[in-house]
Amino acid sequence: MPTLLSINNKRIVAQLKRRKNMNIKEKEIVTLKRSLLMDTEEKLNKQVEMEGKSSAYYLSMASWAEMQGFSHSAKFLYDHAEEERGHMLKLFRYINEAGGHAIQPEITGIRQHFNSLREVFELILEHEIEVTKSINNIVDHCFNVKDFATFSFMQWYVTEQREEETVARRALEIFDIIGEEGVGLWTIDQEMGKLHATNESEV
Repeated sequence: MPTLLSINNKRIVAQLKRRKNMNIKEKEIVTLKRSLLMDTEEKLNKQVEMEGKSSAYYLSMASWAEMQGFSHSAKFLYDHAEEERGHMLKLFRYINEAGGHAIQPEITGIRQHFNSLREVFELILEHEIEVTKSINNIVDHCFNVKDFATFSFMQWYVTEQREEETVARRALEIFDIIGEEGVGLWTIDQEMGKLHATNESEV
């Protein structure tokens, strides 16, 4: 025959189960309210991949520059590789926090050898312009679908890309001003260190 204590214990267990089920339902409702549209999530994950490739691309360039003896340019590129990884992680976490599913990108096909230091910085500018186009496409999409939370979040990337392009253009101007003959490349490498320091102080 059940005792009063066992009956009370069963009631307590039943109440706890009901509360747990209610909490699960509340969490599900919150998650649904925060979910990204599928096409927005897809675009953001593509940007995650692009930022990941940027980081790998800069890392490869840094290694090449270091092997060629361009230590200041290598430092500039190593730090940029880390920055791009930070950009990727910022997007990655936002997707999950907004109720989506961030996908770890598969990074392949990264170029390892370059013809000159100038080519490296020409490729950087070309790449940053492509990144800007991709970010602008996401911003335009978010505005059109009235996803103003993601629209607001992406404004940081808009500003960041303007700075990235500006630095890349300044780097190429250094090649044009100094020239690559004689000690030109050595001087250019020194200036890349100064450009890097200036960029860091402005951040």
